[in-house]
Parts: sequence; structure tokens; C-alpha cells
Amino acid sequence: MDWNRVEGNWKQIKGKVREKWGKLTDDDLNVINGRRDQLEGKIQQRYGLAKDQIRKDIDDWYSSQRWN
Repeated sequence: MDWNRVEGNWKQIKGKVREKWGKLTDDDLNVINGRRDQLEGKIQQRYGLAKDQIRKDIDDWYSSQRWN
């Protein structure tokens, strides 16, 4: 599974993203629009985490999802 699945199903998936990263606003989610680089940047902006930590957190979150 690659990130294209997230991009292609963003409208359905953004709720799961919001559950994990609750500080992201609806406007943030609309700007991100499924793009991983945008997601990393917004998480960094809202949470003040290091890029490496954000990448790990996203990878862990992505791996834990049940993609039907």
C-alpha cells in the first residue's frame, strides 16, 4: 500500500487524520488534501515536533490503519 490511497480517498480518511492529530483544523485538512508533505508541514506547525519524529508518527499511523 502506498500513500496514493490516502490521496485518492482523502475525504473519507481526513476524519481518521483528525482523530490522531486533533490540533489540525478543517482548513488545514482542506489545504493538505491528502498530500503527505503538506500533512508533515501542518503537523510540525501545530505541534512543534521535529521532522523525523513527524515522519515516524505518520508511518506508524499509516501502518496501523485498516485499509478496506
